[in-house]
Amino acid sequence: MKNLALFDLDHTLLPLDSDYEWGQFLVRIGAVDAQSFAQRNADFYAQYEAGTLDPVEYLEFALGTLAQFPRKQLDAWHAQFMDEVIRPSIKPAATELVKRHQDADELVLIITATNRFVTEPIAAEFGVENLIAAQPEFDARGELTGKLLGTPTSGPGKITHLEAWLSSMNKTLRSFERSTFYSDSQNDIPLLSAVTHPIATNPNAKLAAHAKAKGWSTLHLFND
Repeated sequence: MKNLALFDLDHTLLPLDSDYEWGQFLVRIGAVDAQSFAQRNADFYAQYEAGTLDPVEYLEFALGTLAQFPRKQLDAWHAQFMDEVIRPSIKPAATELVKRHQDADELVLIITATNRFVTEPIAAEFGVENLIAAQPEFDARGELTGKLLGTPTSGPGKITHLEAWLSSMNKTLRSFERSTFYSDSQNDIPLLSAVTHPIATNPNAKLAAHAKAKGWSTLHLFND
């Protein structure tokens, strides 16, 4: 494979934030206390939008919530979440973009700051086998402990995790003639700056301004 195609997930391939929507889903089904959880979930989302989120603090909150429930129950809820929230939100333009890179025989990867429990079924829905996401810790029985394994997969951490993943295949970013990264957020400027073809996708205001200044391509997937 001569080319590498990287995709952020939330607000890039999806027109929503899967982590935030998962939290709202738990509130709707009564799995968590509506008032306290929804407010904290909203506060963290606002910090993410502002670029001030502490990823470790947020992941400990998110994974700690997951750890309150048996894995079997979590999997059942996630299947419901996919049916009610994720699948109805996926737009043809996003699936067609991914497929275009796959049909070109490129190495395709989704790389997201959201945890793997939430995102692995979503990546599978897009037909993408390769996923880098925040890794929850599991105990010997396969239950979530509420802890994060390794470092967060956000900001500069995306480069660290991508380099490790490529190294496991004896590759680097320079191994590819063309490397493309699609993202919506200024949080991903480090990785966007590292690839040969950065594409600001559905960009927020900060990334849109940066992309314009740098002469990067801009893509709007969800315009009706």
